[in-house]
Order: sequence, then C-alpha cells, then structure tokens
Amino acid sequence: MPIHPSSRVQQAREELAGRLREIRKDAGISGRELAVRCGWSESKSSRIENAKTPPSDADIKAWCRACAAENQAADLIAANRQSTDAHVQWRRLQRTGLRRLQESTGDLYQQTKIFRVYVSDVVPGFLQTPGYAAALLTSIAGFRGTPDDVSDAVAARMRRNAVLSNGAHRFSFVLEESVLRYRLCTVETMAAQLGHLLGVMDLQNVAVGIVPFSAQRTMWPMPTFTIFDDTRVHADTLDAAATLTQPSQVELYARAFEQLSQGAARGAAARSLIAGALASLD
Repeated sequence: MPIHPSSRVQQAREELAGRLREIRKDAGISGRELAVRCGWSESKSSRIENAKTPPSDADIKAWCRACAAENQAADLIAANRQSTDAHVQWRRLQRTGLRRLQESTGDLYQQTKIFRVYVSDVVPGFLQTPGYAAALLTSIAGFRGTPDDVSDAVAARMRRNAVLSNGAHRFSFVLEESVLRYRLCTVETMAAQLGHLLGVMDLQNVAVGIVPFSAQRTMWPMPTFTIFDDTRVHADTLDAAATLTQPSQVELYARAFEQLSQGAARGAAARSLIAGALASLD
C-alpha cells in the first residue's frame, strides 16, 4: 500500500495498524500464531501490522477473534473505513464550486432522523437565510479561490434545508452567543438572520439553545460539529472535512454535546439573547 498523499489519511492508517499490533501483543501471540489462527500467511500479518496492506472488514474481525478481542472489532472497522473517507480535502470537495458540496449531503439529510448541531462561529447552515448564506459562501469562495457559483450554492442550500420543516426529522441546536454577534454580512442581512432564528424557534421539531458569554461552563468552546443520529459525526476544520464513524468517536461527541447543552439558555432566555444581539446592530 503506497503512502497516501494526505498525511492525515496516512497517519490514520498507521494508527490502525498500530492498534492491531497492540491487540496481538496483548493477546500474547506471535505474528505466526496469529496467521495460523486466521488461516492466512505470516507475511500478511506483517504487511497489515506495518500499514503496507489495508485490512478488509473480514480481516479485522478475524484478527480480533484470534486475539479474543471481538469487542474492539466495531471501532477498528470504522477506523479502517475512515482512513480513506474521513479527511476529505476541502479543495477537492469544492474544486467545481460550492453548489455540488451543498448537494452532496442531500441523501444523508433525508435519512437522518435526529440531528445534533453545535456551532461556535457562524449560524448553522440549517438556519441560514439566503442573504446570510450568500455572504458566508462568498467569503468562503473568495478565500479558497473556488469557482464563483454562490447563487447556485445558496439555492442548493435552501433546497437541502427544506428538511427542517419535515416533522419526521428532529433538530437540537446549541449555539455559542458569539454566533449572534459575529458580523459576516451587512447590518440589514444580520438583522433578518436573527429575526429568522427567532421564527425557527417556534417549530415543534426544533430545539435551540444558546450558551451565553456569562455562563459557568463545564465544557470549553470547540469547533463546529454535527451528529447524525448515533452513527456519524461531521467535524470540519480549515483544511478538511472529517467524517467520524467509530462508535467510540460518536459517543465522545454525543457526550460533549450533552455537556455543552447544559450551559445553554432556552426559551425566553434564549430569545432575550437574540433580542440583545438585534438591539446591538448599528
């Protein structure tokens, strides 16, 4: 298996190989004995342990079974899949413009029943007005030097966001108060966005919490992430879109979301924070 051009992907592959090696060592067996138990050659065990051959799901199951570590198989299989899919470079995702990026998650949105969204920087895409989305996507396209298809991308985002009005899907949002204050658009556009946020809070399938600046926290502010049901997390960084599917990773983010939720104002208190942000607009 050649070195992957993405250092993050290569690191993930090497970490998986290291975990498999540790499982074998913890079981107290040699690579030769592992091969005998799994019914393959000793060289295959070596190639897998040294990240030279990517293991299949079946290989990982056999490895864990041979080492009496079946309880670790699910996490390892998810990690194996992530080594290819988890870190997708933003430039590759956006090389043909932003519209296709918006459309790429359409099926996932339709399939998900429960969304948990934490944001610390911008209004989440689900809750954006066309004006706010246009300002944000224009900034992104300019920074990344991608094709200017902002109008099409905004239209695609609005179509995608129709899922919000479908009562079969439930949404829980936790926003940092900073989201209400950052100026990424004109005063008029921000006022409309904040007004829209107040309206969205009336939807029966939507819960919005806002963590005030003054809140006593048990969890520090962190980068934005979205949890899809209990199976998948999207955690975005400046250079990559990380898709996390290991059960232990999803559980970690779910636990973080619950702790972040504890400090969030809701109902009238949340509306008061939005009204305060509206009043501060010049």
